[in-house]
Amino acid sequence: MLVTLKSLLHTLLLPPGGLLLLAIAGLLLLRRHRTTGMTLLVVAVGALWLLSTPIIADELTLAVEKFPPLDLTKPVHAQAIVILGGGGYRLRAPEYGGAPAAEMEQLDRLSYGAYVARRTSLPVLVTGATNEAIAMSVSLSRSFGVTPRWVENHSRDTFDNARYSARMLFAEHITRIVLVTSSTHLWRATQEFQSAGFEVVPAPADVWAPREATESRFVPRPEALLRSQRALYELVGERVRVILAALHIRRQDSARMCDKSQLPCR
Repeated sequence: MLVTLKSLLHTLLLPPGGLLLLAIAGLLLLRRHRTTGMTLLVVAVGALWLLSTPIIADELTLAVEKFPPLDLTKPVHAQAIVILGGGGYRLRAPEYGGAPAAEMEQLDRLSYGAYVARRTSLPVLVTGATNEAIAMSVSLSRSFGVTPRWVENHSRDTFDNARYSARMLFAEHITRIVLVTSSTHLWRATQEFQSAGFEVVPAPADVWAPREATESRFVPRPEALLRSQRALYELVGERVRVILAALHIRRQDSARMCDKSQLPCR
């Protein structure tokens, strides 16, 4: 229920949905409350324009990126790599003969996860929803030649990713992981996995880098709006995570047990 509500609020409040609803409200108010209606309309259109520009998307992205790129010239001191789902997939991709395929954001995570796996020779766990985890596993093997050792396919969000990954990996005494996900998502994901009892080596994928020439950074683009939306989602999502954990509504219970005391290790 909570995951469904979160998805609904995501659609209704974050751009472009929230701003389009604000613009519609402005249009409905124009006849009887012209000043208020016009103000809402201008704010909605103006905000949508700004969030669609690369310069704003870049600033929002940098605001939520908390970790530098993983330095693979040094030992990572980890036991496994965990790659998070959440970037889109197709269950039946015609160009692959109807087999599952990861979409762009998910493909970035898988590509970087495979790169880290080849550099470190660590085993890989992929975690996501049922069909999503299948698409991740198939794409990772087919496109990058890395077969995951574990496939966790019960998660519906990052909280579940951490909880269910802990159940699988702690059973094999694996407690220190390289965590691979999008750079904007990594801070929140790291908090969830640490709360579940893991020691985390952050490995951000799709780290911000200059994309456009200076003069084109002020021109609205669809991909810039998408990046703005993702950054805003993480800014809001981290605060919601803290509140829910403090209220004990969604709080990780570590599955990691100490050998001697049989108490959760922190």
